[in-house]
Amino acid sequence: MSAPGRVLVVDDTPVNLKLLADLLTAKGYAVVTATSGVEALAKVETEPLDLVLLDVMMPGMSGYEVCRKIREKTATAMLPVVMVTALDPGQERVKGIEAGADDFLTKPIHQPELLARVRSLLRVKSLWDQVAELNRTLEGRVAEQVAQLERLGRLRRFFSPQLAEAIVNGGADDPLKSHRREVTVVFLDLRGFTAFSETSEPEEVMSVLREYHAAMGQIILEHEGTLERFTGDGMMIFFNDPTPVPNPTERAVRMALAMRARVDELMRGWRKRGYELDFGVGIAQGYATLGAIGFEGRWDYGAIGTVTNLAARLCGEAQPGQILVSRRLLTAIEELIEAAPVGEMSLKGFSRSVNVYNVTGLRSA
Repeated sequence: MSAPGRVLVVDDTPVNLKLLADLLTAKGYAVVTATSGVEALAKVETEPLDLVLLDVMMPGMSGYEVCRKIREKTATAMLPVVMVTALDPGQERVKGIEAGADDFLTKPIHQPELLARVRSLLRVKSLWDQVAELNRTLEGRVAEQVAQLERLGRLRRFFSPQLAEAIVNGGADDPLKSHRREVTVVFLDLRGFTAFSETSEPEEVMSVLREYHAAMGQIILEHEGTLERFTGDGMMIFFNDPTPVPNPTERAVRMALAMRARVDELMRGWRKRGYELDFGVGIAQGYATLGAIGFEGRWDYGAIGTVTNLAARLCGEAQPGQILVSRRLLTAIEELIEAAPVGEMSLKGFSRSVNVYNVTGLRSA
C-alpha cells in the first residue's frame, strides 16, 4: 500500500473517540470519525475506507446493526470491521461474528494489540483490493477475447483460420480494402448436378451437398486457400490473397488434385445410391482486384478480373475428372505436374482462343 490506510473510528463517547483517533493518526493512518451508527453508515457510503473501528454500545443503532448493514452492501461486504466493547467479551464476540465482524477488541484497549490488529486487517484489505483489481482486469480481457472470437468467427467465413487469427491480432493489413494482386484462382463444380437436383428429393440434394462441402472445405483449409463463394455445387477459391502465401500456384494445383481424389471416394458412395455425379476444375493465374463487395449489412469478399473469368470458363469446359489449366499456369509449374494438351479453346468473353491443358497428376520424384 502506498499509504498506511484510511480508518473510520465510530464511538459515541468523545474521550474514547479522540483517544483512538489520535493514536491512529500518530501512526500515520488517515482517520475519519463518527459519533453514531447513522453517521457511520453515511461515512461508509461517501468515504473511501480501508477499515472500520466500531464501538458496540451506541444510542439509536448499535455497532452490530451498523456492521450488518455494512455487510449487506456489495461495495462494502469485504470492508474490515473491528468491534470494540467493554461488555463481556465471550458473549459479545459471538454476536460480533454473527453480525459479520472480522475482529474484536475489549476495553480498555491495549494499544499495541489494537495497532497489530489494524495492521493485519489492512494487509488483508490490500490483498482483497488486489484480487478485485485482477478480477476487473480479467473481465476486461475476457470481454476483449470474446469480441476477438466474434470477429474471428466472422472472418473465418472468408479466410483460413490462420489468416483470420492474424487479421484479428493485427498481423495483416485491412483485407477488405480494395487492392490489386496476382492470384491463382480455382473454380470447381459437380458434373451432372443440375440433372441430379431435378430428379432427386431436396433432402437427397442437401445430403450430397453437405458431404461435398465438408470434404472440399477441409482440403481448402489444409492448403490455406481463401473460399470466395459457394454457388450450390460450385466453389471459387483463390490463393495469395488477402496476404501472400508461398507457391500459390503449386498450392492451387495440389489442392485440386487432392479434391479430385476425395471426390472419387465420395462418388463411389453416391453411385451406390444411384447418383450420377462427377467433378471438374478450372485453374488460372493472373492479376485481380480484390476487396469488399456488397452494401451496409451484407458484405462479401470478392475478386474481379480476367483471371477469375478464365478459371470459371475452364471449369465449365472441363470433362468429368479433368483439371484444366491455362498455358501461363502450366509454364509456372511444368516441372511439378504431368499435363496433357487439350488444344485451343474459344472461351466466352475472350477474343482469342486459349491453349488449355489437363493436369493428370504430379511428376514423380
